[in-house]
Amino acid sequence: MSSINGLQFAKMVEMGAHHLHQNADYVDSLNVFPVPDGDTGTNMNLSMTSGAKETGLNAQEHIGMTAQAFSKGLLMGARGNSGVILSQLFRGFSKQIESESEVNVEQFAEALQYGVETAYKAVMKPVEGTILTVAKDAANAAVSHKEQAADLTELMEIIVEEAKASLKRTPDLLPVLKEVGVVDSGGQGLVYVYEGFLACLKGEDLPAKTVVHSMEDLVKTEHHRSVQSFMNTEDIEFGYCTEFMVKLDADKLHEKPFDEDTFRQDLSELGDSLLVISDDEVVKVHIHTEEPGEALSYGQKYGSLTKMKIENMREQHSDIMERDSIPTATPKQQHKYAIVTVSMGSGIAELLKSIGASAVIEGGQTMNPSTEDIIKAIEEIGAEKVLILPNNKNVIMAAEQAADVLSIEAAVVPTKSVPEGLAAILAFNPEATVEKNAQTMKEAASSVKTGQVTYAVRDTSIDGVTIQKDDFIGIAQGKITSSAPSLDDVTKSLAASLIDEDDEIVTIIYGEDVASDEAEKIAAYIEEQFDFVDVELYAGKQPLYPYILSVE
Repeated sequence: MSSINGLQFAKMVEMGAHHLHQNADYVDSLNVFPVPDGDTGTNMNLSMTSGAKETGLNAQEHIGMTAQAFSKGLLMGARGNSGVILSQLFRGFSKQIESESEVNVEQFAEALQYGVETAYKAVMKPVEGTILTVAKDAANAAVSHKEQAADLTELMEIIVEEAKASLKRTPDLLPVLKEVGVVDSGGQGLVYVYEGFLACLKGEDLPAKTVVHSMEDLVKTEHHRSVQSFMNTEDIEFGYCTEFMVKLDADKLHEKPFDEDTFRQDLSELGDSLLVISDDEVVKVHIHTEEPGEALSYGQKYGSLTKMKIENMREQHSDIMERDSIPTATPKQQHKYAIVTVSMGSGIAELLKSIGASAVIEGGQTMNPSTEDIIKAIEEIGAEKVLILPNNKNVIMAAEQAADVLSIEAAVVPTKSVPEGLAAILAFNPEATVEKNAQTMKEAASSVKTGQVTYAVRDTSIDGVTIQKDDFIGIAQGKITSSAPSLDDVTKSLAASLIDEDDEIVTIIYGEDVASDEAEKIAAYIEEQFDFVDVELYAGKQPLYPYILSVE
């Protein structure tokens, strides 16, 4: 095929998006930190899906017009740094061919090159060994072979081959990848997109899916299915969504050997939407039941219970029905200034609003809001000026894209954590300009030290810390400092690594799985050990992170 038009390019986009979607869970699994927020695949998948949807709705024979639709869809759907970079790659690509009705080998190669240049400009401090490197190497190979390639299919084969080779080299460019033993997740996602393009040009089936067992994905699927089974709260037969893990115990297994089929069959009598995943050490369970205690007691026969979570689905359903019944067609209140921020956890959202946030977009780890999500939240407020606080390093680029698209005066304060966001909001001056506020708030955010406690999703060694799966991890200022089976031990160690004699205030935000009395014990410990600081305690109700510490 010597050239392609817009309709043919639209099919390439569709197959690229589909192939990435099929392998998003594998891309997620390549996350460097062994924490439960490996969402590069999810972000790239949602971004690419948005681009493919817009392309499908607006595909034309004119490839410049089709590429423009693809670029727009990617821009609005971009989530996380990986999604934003992907959108920038194809923004430059589409810009280069916007006036073309068809593109040949040379034009396609040059468009890829321009896309890489556009993406590098969008990243303030480009890091080699990432998706940028894979995109650059693939584009360079395309340009250097554009005259020798017989057609676009042959050129795309060269692009895919070099992208794969570049991906294998990423651990040599980024030491942390080599330390953990993985390739770059964003680069892997881009390879899947390019593989889809090639399969479309060759008229072949896509490569096989890389399978990763994910309880989280299966739970989402079960919830999607089960929600179809009832329309009214009173129709819910099994009211408690129950999740837990069983660490298999050798002594108990001697008395009662574990068999997954038997285990699943016995639990199936207690409810529905049952999922059981096991290996030699642990069993993960998800079930909708009327008697959560019975399910937990049964699991305990085989070992010790961890990661328990029970949710009342009737209560959740009633809340949703009440929320949806509230009329929304009320006039918007005009605000001069708005502060829009991002966070997870209802307690954190309340805290942010109590000190001045106009709106809190639900998101952060594992769920990065898209450019469009941020724009919609801002437009809903109807302000004349807006300051955007991402509170997560993986949301900053999407926020910056949103600020560029908005028709009102907007600026991003690049906060990377909730503590930084809180400090930034407190520094806001409603009488100052957007530019001045952005600078002042950025300085305030930089004065805060952030600590986070989460859990490990796999065994690894990073930053000199040996980590065992399911252990708790202490992260100080973005660096893993400790790991241990005890939540209290890790939290205390984290506090010690953050607090020094110049500090005055420690704020503890505890998560949805932490009891208030346990959090109070941690607060009392810090007050006793560091008698020169004042300690504040808040119920953030955030998932995944039992404790977030702010030290200033």
